[in-house]
Amino acid sequence: MNKLTYHEPKKCWVGEQQKTCYATREEAEMAALVAEHDYGAPHLSVYKCEYGDHWHLSSR
Repeated sequence: MNKLTYHEPKKCWVGEQQKTCYATREEAEMAALVAEHDYGAPHLSVYKCEYGDHWHLSSR
């Protein structure tokens, strides 16, 4: 029997909130598309984090 394991995504502090980290721009762009399509999220853009070598999503 296979066990499902939950993987907590890596996060970092940006301002006063924690944001999910994506390893590549492509990974962040795919997450944005999934959020928009599957969850009806507004259009999301991606940006490189100024505090580390990863990417975040933004609704601005």
